[in-house]
Amino acid sequence: MPHSSDLQSKLDNITTQTRALVQPSRLAITDAAVQDLFATGIEDRILSNGATAPSFDLPNAAATTLTHATAANTRLVHSSDLLAIGPVIVVFFRGRWCPYCMTQLEAWQAAFPQVREKGALLVAISPQLPRQNDFTAQHHNLTFPLLSDGGATLADAFHVAYTVPEPMQQHYRSIMINIPFIHGDQGPNTWRLPIPATFVIAQSGKIIFAEAHADHRVRPDPQDVLATL
Repeated sequence: MPHSSDLQSKLDNITTQTRALVQPSRLAITDAAVQDLFATGIEDRILSNGATAPSFDLPNAAATTLTHATAANTRLVHSSDLLAIGPVIVVFFRGRWCPYCMTQLEAWQAAFPQVREKGALLVAISPQLPRQNDFTAQHHNLTFPLLSDGGATLADAFHVAYTVPEPMQQHYRSIMINIPFIHGDQGPNTWRLPIPATFVIAQSGKIIFAEAHADHRVRPDPQDVLATL
């Protein structure tokens, strides 16, 4: 029986449309990058059920909620504050330039009332600068926090970060995806991205759901994630 959001069907539609519109030579670059990333074994290294989730203090996009907007504490969201309220769903996404990510976040927005009904909280995290996350929240009408993980440092702690290889860097530049502008200068970590990953952290701090894919075209459905709560 399909889920109400049926996220993967929507993602597959993006893939079908892309394959109809984009030159095969360009598609081959992305397909090869996905295979190469999978071959690194990154999916096998992610933090799994039972592991203690890394704590975080990350800046929030101004357009979303759960902020502490004081001069000494500029819109930082603390994992300890969230876990004091309830379980936390953490969604790592690549950026506003990725249609798969935006489709996923819109599916989570549709499921957000259920998240709250279950007493849980939801945050989405990317290496984008806070102002880029702010644009994302406004453009897609997202009401949960979008947190900025500069240099994919937290993603690295969850073992879901990687450095975009040179051929893909060139590919992104060729299609006007300006990662250094979107991320800001993060030194050697400027081109770090997370693979799409979803975690559920219990109030104990332990991970009770973990799923990540080297193929950015595959994501867990919000309903499957919510079923673990």
